Amino acid sequence: MTKADRPIGVFDSGVGGLTVVRALMERLPFESIVYFGDTARVPYGIKSPDTIARYAAQLTRFLLAQDVKMLIVACNTMAAVAQEVVRTLAGPNVPVLDVIEAGARAAVAATRNATVGVIGTPTTINSNTYALRIHALRGDVRVHSQACALFVPLVEEGWLDHPVTRLTAEEYLKPVLAEGVDTLVLGCTHYPLLKPVLADIAGPQVRIVDSAVTTAEQAARVLDGAEGLRAGAGSVPRHRFYVTDVPLRFQTIAERFLGRALPEVVRVDVPE
Repeated sequence: MTKADRPIGVFDSGVGGLTVVRALMERLPFESIVYFGDTARVPYGIKSPDTIARYAAQLTRFLLAQDVKMLIVACNTMAAVAQEVVRTLAGPNVPVLDVIEAGARAAVAATRNATVGVIGTPTTINSNTYALRIHALRGDVRVHSQACALFVPLVEEGWLDHPVTRLTAEEYLKPVLAEGVDTLVLGCTHYPLLKPVLADIAGPQVRIVDSAVTTAEQAARVLDGAEGLRAGAGSVPRHRFYVTDVPLRFQTIAERFLGRALPEVVRVDVPE
């Protein structure tokens, strides 16, 4: 197998990272993808940083064993607290991308009044990683963050346009919008499925940053910038999906996320 034919590895605590997979499939249609969802231990957003780092290391080792040419941390919570663990394990020859870096860069490029809102899981928001990344890129940007603990279960229940979801979103966005943000970062990979509702509540004056889309764009740039890394036009992609619990439930939700049928989903034991 040539370097170009090797797959892109994507991992997440569960199904949320599939929004990144969908964006990758659309932006890089000839690339093969190996996805690992740690469905036995989801959600990560309420776990301690030490526990999340340990889980991230296990998932990273599993994907490296699949001979991936790139790793994408598609979980904002893991990217917030465990990115250095992943980069260390990957070493210098496997590029590591994460949704927070991509989202921060897109937010800085999008804002016109230097006032950005970030919504995410409690762990992501409490880590303050988005604000730190944004400020590292542009120090004068004001960042207003809001934890939205109920969004993930609502998305996984399929309540994407339910009155309860809209009322919940209105409550979460109220303090952020009151700060006059002109850009809103969806700081969890589940949240793009709520984008129509969030955009309607935020109004046309607020730009929505979908970190799944921005991550796929960054992946394309990295592949193009490394000689012989991008799959050639006409290559037939082979996608594989691994989970640590209940493949059937994952497959049902995943097909909603991806908008297409999935190949077989394989359950594996949690790697040590």
